[in-house]
Amino acid sequence: MKGALIIGGGPAGLMAADVISAAGHPVVVAEAKPSVARKFLMAGKSGLNLTKDEQFEPFLKNFSEAAPHLRPMLESFGPQEAIAWAEELGQEMFTGSTGRVFPKVMKASPLLRNWLARLATQGVEIRTRHRWVGLQDGYVFEKPQGRVTLRPEVAVLACGGASWARLGSDGAWAGVAGLPVAPFQPANMGFEIDWSQHMAKHFGTPVKSVALTAGDQRVRGEFVISESGIEGGGVYAVSKALREGSKLLLDLVPDLTLDAIRTRLAKPRSKASLSNYLRKTLKLDAVKQALLMEFGRPLPDDLATLVKSLPVKLKGPKSMDQAISTAGGLHFDALDDALMVRNRPGVFAAGEMLDWEAPTGGYLLTGCLATGRWVGLSAAKWLES
Repeated sequence: MKGALIIGGGPAGLMAADVISAAGHPVVVAEAKPSVARKFLMAGKSGLNLTKDEQFEPFLKNFSEAAPHLRPMLESFGPQEAIAWAEELGQEMFTGSTGRVFPKVMKASPLLRNWLARLATQGVEIRTRHRWVGLQDGYVFEKPQGRVTLRPEVAVLACGGASWARLGSDGAWAGVAGLPVAPFQPANMGFEIDWSQHMAKHFGTPVKSVALTAGDQRVRGEFVISESGIEGGGVYAVSKALREGSKLLLDLVPDLTLDAIRTRLAKPRSKASLSNYLRKTLKLDAVKQALLMEFGRPLPDDLATLVKSLPVKLKGPKSMDQAISTAGGLHFDALDDALMVRNRPGVFAAGEMLDWEAPTGGYLLTGCLATGRWVGLSAAKWLES
């Protein structure tokens, strides 16, 4: 076939298709599911946090070990470029108090609809229900009518990670591509806890205004208590450190110093129950008190230290398919600076299938779009050479 084959119809694949087709080259997108961008649409159900409006170096730092590899892509397409891109597609954006950027409509579908319309006008052909199953003198796809082999001039692999398999990211490409892959691990995930029966009444309750510490990371945030453990933004922010073995410590009153807590707890308790005493002196609500009792008993004489640094006993991370994203994937060492596979000229890779991870908060989507754009430019240049 002439032009480019994109394998995977998520944000990275669609961005590559956009760039290549805008340069005047034919593009076919092969997507395993019946429709494209399913995980993108799922993210949009909670607002579509597209990016984080912050200075570049703090933004880049969130990509941890992969930051040196991703620097040029994110310098070329960072937060401001992501906002401008969405606005070009007719979406009015706004920035929240934490710097997170969302479409004003707070969903992904209008943006995706406009994006697909633009791709159609640029001649992009999207073939759904095409699952990549082999490399045999071309790219072999299984489709409802049987198998088909495509032999493009250029191929872009944008196959996704290994979480939310029902939406298309099942990591199956790792057994097909024949490329060096770091083992997938859950990222931005919740953690399992064996709760005592006393915690049952708090299942589904948010824990707000706390600080979570894991290793050298400390974040202000909140999380939710579920029947099987804890999940939510505050937990996701430290999930990498927890996955790697750090202990989780909770600061239940992050606005008070240790000395301030000790001063308050020095007030006579009189006939008040411990629950009422903690509620009045430290403003500890019922769920925070439940956590204190769950993980702190028998309570020490110096209760202030426990309130500021409550150790939470975790069983381990929730399953990879329940994770928002994954760590692991195609090694950067297998790619050159253009994100072309070193031993396969004309084959590029982008998005979550690469070996990087980032926290929620806009970093994941911007990273996928940036790498997709980068390989789109690289592939277009290859086609023109």
